Amino acid sequence: MKFFIDTADIAEIRDLAATGLVDGVTTNPSLIAKSGRDFLEVLAEICDVVPGPVSAEVAATDTQGMLAEGRALAKVAQNVAVKVPLTPDGLKACRTLSGEGTAVNVTLCFSPAQALLAAKAGASYVSPFVGRLDDIGSDGMALIAEIVELYMAQPELETEVLVASVRHPMHVVEAAKMGAQVATLPPKVLRQMFQHPLTDKGLSDFLADWEKTGQSILKAGSAAQ
Repeated sequence: MKFFIDTADIAEIRDLAATGLVDGVTTNPSLIAKSGRDFLEVLAEICDVVPGPVSAEVAATDTQGMLAEGRALAKVAQNVAVKVPLTPDGLKACRTLSGEGTAVNVTLCFSPAQALLAAKAGASYVSPFVGRLDDIGSDGMALIAEIVELYMAQPELETEVLVASVRHPMHVVEAAKMGAQVATLPPKVLRQMFQHPLTDKGLSDFLADWEKTGQSILKAGSAAQ
């Protein structure tokens, strides 16, 4: 499974990219607004840090407006993936942009039927929002399972399932087990995936035992030379 980071905070992106675990980035107008910076400037900087796909969302709601904005975004860097909403106008824009060779991420997917339409429109990624479904009492992960099953039954569809609105590590683990190709995670969730109390305890015990030996790996290596 590929991990995308869901943020426009360049410091967070640089820090997490240094782990080698980040395959891409997703942004949206809300995340850009939080940064307080110029949209295209932030996008260009992110694309320079992360070689993988960087999703940038259009603000227009009509097809022609989305095409104009999408083309402008695609010019920022080769790894930009234009994000459009799962609406009739959004899918028309997706078809055209995809035909021009631009990767398109169709966002705000909440049903298997919508996911099928996105794939038919040539989307590189479809983004089902699991957390938002959970928030209203629906089963977000059930949607992921249905979309993965649907795409597997139609091998001519090449759209990747990009699990969005991830709230905790188990969303990621369950999606990976189902066969979703991508999860986009808030930085907080990716950091939570590192954590386990037994890891912390084990490391503390090992360090305490090593300290008792009174040795230094670096000094021992120097003495041997």
